[in-house]
Amino acid sequence: MNASKRLGLGLVGALLASGLLLAACAAPDGQAHAKKPGDVVFRHPGVVVSHTQLQYAKKMVADGKEPWRTAYRDLRKSRYASLAYTAHPADVVPCPFNAGPQSCLDERQDAIAAYTHALLWSVTGETAHVRKAVEIMDGWSATMKRHEKDNGPLQAAWSGSTWARAAEIVHADYPNWEKSQVDRFKEMLRTAYLPAVRAQVPAYNGNWELAMTDASVAIAVFLEDQAVFKESLERFRTRVPAYFYLRKDGPHPIGPAHTAIDTPDKVKAYWFNQGTYVDGIAQETCRNLMHIGYALAASAHIAETAWHQGVDLYGEEADRITAALEFHAKYQLGEEPPQWLCGGTVERTMGPDLEVALHHYETRTGAKLPYTRRLAESVRPAGTDDLFVAWETLTHGEAPRTSGAAVVDAGAAAGAED
Repeated sequence: MNASKRLGLGLVGALLASGLLLAACAAPDGQAHAKKPGDVVFRHPGVVVSHTQLQYAKKMVADGKEPWRTAYRDLRKSRYASLAYTAHPADVVPCPFNAGPQSCLDERQDAIAAYTHALLWSVTGETAHVRKAVEIMDGWSATMKRHEKDNGPLQAAWSGSTWARAAEIVHADYPNWEKSQVDRFKEMLRTAYLPAVRAQVPAYNGNWELAMTDASVAIAVFLEDQAVFKESLERFRTRVPAYFYLRKDGPHPIGPAHTAIDTPDKVKAYWFNQGTYVDGIAQETCRNLMHIGYALAASAHIAETAWHQGVDLYGEEADRITAALEFHAKYQLGEEPPQWLCGGTVERTMGPDLEVALHHYETRTGAKLPYTRRLAESVRPAGTDDLFVAWETLTHGEAPRTSGAAVVDAGAAAGAED
């Protein structure tokens, strides 16, 4: 498991929760529930994927359209899709830096398997798959108690975000997931995951806090927890500007909130000795592009979940996120970095991390992201990183763009309301 560099600043401060009034968007699909004025209207399923997206994917697969046909084929062939898949729940998952017992791997894989079967059920209508998803989730909720060791918060983030995606799909439409089991699963998320992913780690590498926020906002939607949802939005609003740089931030990047990373020299050290800053560069660019991919994927997951709940985080940080997408996609595709960038060397290890953000900014808003599109299409169909990204060409892909033509996406009009 990848370790996060720490600067010895410790776990400091507390992020502020917000009392913002959150307006619901015009017409997202799915079930909606509100509790009092000022609360968000929760819509289900609404963690990264919505009914509209699931139904569109189902239609495209049935019609044999690309890239959905191949994305579905690869999902179906994966080990996660087997109806013989056996989960291995554990009561304690202890994950130290750079190592860990089998339970760390099992937990992430079992969460992805549950999500895989939930997607298969949505696309095919085969109840054997939803029963398998429930079996996996019930096994863990009957057993799981806590995460331990240094990587515990990150492990909880990766697994917790995926558990919530799976549970959202199943709970929204499958009436045979017994209430007692649903309640037990909710309790597991509340007690074994939320405390870990809400931990304060502002001095860690930013992909940690973004992954943790991905999990907390996803769990908040499934639990319909207004306070955690609003807290997660504010954590996104605090961390994204401290992770992805824009020139408007000033001569050097914004340091993470509640840390002593507040001088040019400290920022440079935190940014892996990078001292020149241009639009889109990120805190871990000079570490490797794998961790940039994690951060981009987590940021998109958070914004996508918020979008389905009526909050446009995408719009709030459009300039910053699109600059980061294009900057890093360019180098992942092979462009030679200048000497001022990471000493002239970048580690091109980005995973299948761009589909969700690309779908929003190009298909929904009409932005032009040529490097991002080229990279996404070069790795399609996006599979899974075996951590917290899975099958996003199937859920968020669209037909390849032809030269001089607009994106062909019969679901674009409906997608604008997702």
